[in-house]
Amino acid sequence: MSAIRILPEQLANQIAAGEVVERPASVVKELLENALDAGARQVTVQVEGNGTRLIRVIDNGAGMDHDDVLLSLERHATSKLTSAEQLGAITSLGFRGEAIPSIASVARLTITSRPVAAPLGTVVEVRHGTVVRVHEAGGASGTTMEVRDLFGNVPARRKFLKSTATELSHIEETVKNYGLVRPDTGFVYTVDGRTVLQWPAGVDTLEGRTLRLFGRRAAQASSLFAVEGRGTADDLTIAGYLLAPEETPATGARLRIFVNGRAVKDRMIAHAVGEGLHNFLLVGRSPAGVLLLSIAPEAVDVNVHPTKQEVRFRNTQAVHQAVAQAVRQAVIRFQEQRKDSLFGRGIAAKPVPPSSMRPTAPTMVREPQPLFRAETPARPVREEVVRPAAPIAVPPVQDPPSVSESGAEAAEAPVQTATSSPLRLLGQVAECYLLCESDGGLLVVDQHAAHERLLFEELRQRYSADNVARQQLLFPKVLECTLKERQILEENGQELERLGLELEEFGGDSFVVKAVPAIMGTTPPEEVVAAILAQLGEESSGRGSQRVEAVLASMACKAAVKAGQRLAPQEMEHLLQKMQEADIFSHCPHGRPVARRFSPDDLKKWFHRT
Repeated sequence: MSAIRILPEQLANQIAAGEVVERPASVVKELLENALDAGARQVTVQVEGNGTRLIRVIDNGAGMDHDDVLLSLERHATSKLTSAEQLGAITSLGFRGEAIPSIASVARLTITSRPVAAPLGTVVEVRHGTVVRVHEAGGASGTTMEVRDLFGNVPARRKFLKSTATELSHIEETVKNYGLVRPDTGFVYTVDGRTVLQWPAGVDTLEGRTLRLFGRRAAQASSLFAVEGRGTADDLTIAGYLLAPEETPATGARLRIFVNGRAVKDRMIAHAVGEGLHNFLLVGRSPAGVLLLSIAPEAVDVNVHPTKQEVRFRNTQAVHQAVAQAVRQAVIRFQEQRKDSLFGRGIAAKPVPPSSMRPTAPTMVREPQPLFRAETPARPVREEVVRPAAPIAVPPVQDPPSVSESGAEAAEAPVQTATSSPLRLLGQVAECYLLCESDGGLLVVDQHAAHERLLFEELRQRYSADNVARQQLLFPKVLECTLKERQILEENGQELERLGLELEEFGGDSFVVKAVPAIMGTTPPEEVVAAILAQLGEESSGRGSQRVEAVLASMACKAAVKAGQRLAPQEMEHLLQKMQEADIFSHCPHGRPVARRFSPDDLKKWFHRT
């Protein structure tokens, strides 16, 4: 007797259901996809219990006649594919023809459907894979799929379901996903007769539905920024909205990715978005928002996962680059919008008179100036002999005036900034934050984060131009290195030189430090070297350019004006001016926001004046 035999139809359907129907949300997903493929413009999802008691999906799509309703219960029966060639260019959400028979094999299914032109519809009742009744009935055009007693004949599957709240949250996420990608379609979602979600058709845009999705976290459009871009091949277009970096929570929000209208989970795209937001998100936080990719159907394979939640691109690298570039460009546009909202539109910064600035050490801290050796560098492009001056034109930090000095009185009075923006400097609080009046509201600036970003952008530009200023040491410093530090030195010699660090072997494990980055000229050489090597040695710093940027961010952080450091009015004014002139300023390189504005309405709410 042959050991190989063909499985019974019922058993084959249950095995397929094990792949397709993981939980109640899987049923909702498959039925929603069928409804949208049928051209529905209004979909209602009704759920009772945790979804195993009842799932009902009602749509106003094309509907099915008597024969099609019965054929839909057969495995691999579909209206969406007619030839093998179409499998390489899928344009519909569903296409395998496994969903309905798989669901019917593990539940009690009732299908009610009527085409628009038919006077009567068809009702088919199926119990765990067996058709028990077929009859005609009246009703609205479209299709109603009613699933009861899910997993009633496979109780082992029910044991693996999570709590009711968890299962309902998965169903809600599924409805929201398709509601986001189809703003032209109305969606209603109810649980035990209670309306949870109601998004009307044709009222919202993608932005409007994204705002609905994030609720209070994105109460206004300024909490989002638009992403738009195109790829160089495969007709790739990118669109969507991301939460502003400071609005991105540590938990509770995620990035929703859609490819040709299909909700997918793709780590490559998520990584590209994260790369585009590098140096804007706090460590440990991930991008949140909605991203839609449209690509030629033949350039993406959607048939690589049983539940169609994963896809494979023909040119993965090109897609990654296009997404990352689109997000980076969106961040730049976001900077301009944020600049307008904080400093006013059409700003044109006026230069601060040179008399208001004094020479200072590059770190803007009051430390004894080191000794310098004034000599002409051998390679002027790569090396600069600098005097103690800030690498960007941010003014010095002055010593706090004494109580007897009139400067203390001046700090208390409002000072007009040297810009043409409607910004008015009020002063400094807690020796950390700058307070300004902006369009009747209050603008608060973190002085350390603001200066850190400005220094970082200057360093990054200089590094790209191979022109990081370096400070030659009058007395070279001999340092002993560990085995790991020596390995880092050998592997990153070129990067260290471009960062402004000049080292030479001195025998054994010793190295001579001849020059350090000018921005860290007042820091002991051993601390400079240790900090740079430690950053290069961290695996969390990433690879390539991201690792170098992590070093530049660390250098900028150490050199920036510190919290607790008192600034003179002219210094505060100049820092604000440089922020207005900068292309990128909104967040420090580690992701902390630089400024926050409290509108006049916010102030009124605080004091109950509304």
